[in-house]
Amino acid sequence: MSYARYVALGDSQTEGLGDGDDVAGHRGWADRLAEHLARANPGLLYANLAVRGRLAAQVRDEQLPLALELRPDLATVMAGMNDLIRPGFDAARVAAALEDMFAALTAAGTRVVSVTFPDLGAITPLARPLVPRVLDLNARITDAAARHGVTLIDTFPLTLLADARMWSSDRLHASPLGHARFAAAVAHALDLPGSDDTWMRPLPPLPASSAWRAAAAELRWLAGFAGPWIGRRLRGRSSGDGRTAKRPLLTPVTIGNP
Repeated sequence: MSYARYVALGDSQTEGLGDGDDVAGHRGWADRLAEHLARANPGLLYANLAVRGRLAAQVRDEQLPLALELRPDLATVMAGMNDLIRPGFDAARVAAALEDMFAALTAAGTRVVSVTFPDLGAITPLARPLVPRVLDLNARITDAAARHGVTLIDTFPLTLLADARMWSSDRLHASPLGHARFAAAVAHALDLPGSDDTWMRPLPPLPASSAWRAAAAELRWLAGFAGPWIGRRLRGRSSGDGRTAKRPLLTPVTIGNP
């Protein structure tokens, strides 16, 4: 299948955090996927409506109307992580927001790709209490995707995602390697020319880390990332306050390096 208009909806992962910076810009898996699409579909137009910090309902309310106006033939929807890690998480409410997007986009004739969430406990031990939330939400996303014919990438069983090299230092956003691997996963799910299942291959093993080094890494993460995140929540602030989409209009794609 060929694609002429690709629109990405979501939060910080789709915006591309962890793959670049606020000065030079964020590339991210959606940009990388757009480049892969453009190689197979010359003339492809691409919009990225994602904004960091957005909850699933905000993605639906703010981005879905804009996406429908752009009449994409391909859309990716990734949202819910910001809900999942906050107090008061409601899996049914988050899944309903995602299903609203699935329903509206597929009804408009758009092919939709979405994702389940990985095993957070395998990524960082301090997130193990969140695993039941992940499983609940993933089951609901899977059911909603099936109802609307959405292509779903199931990341929870992927042991590759437990590798620290797949994540940036904040453990919330993919590293450049992680973004590249996920873009390859979506390309494979879409059966794009040049795609295959090599994105699933494990990375070469790392030397074993001592217990004290692992404990020190946890403390650094708490001080450097978890603490500031909690501080923003207590102040009622979001990392996305005052921010808008980096690519709100459909524009041609410049193909970069893999």
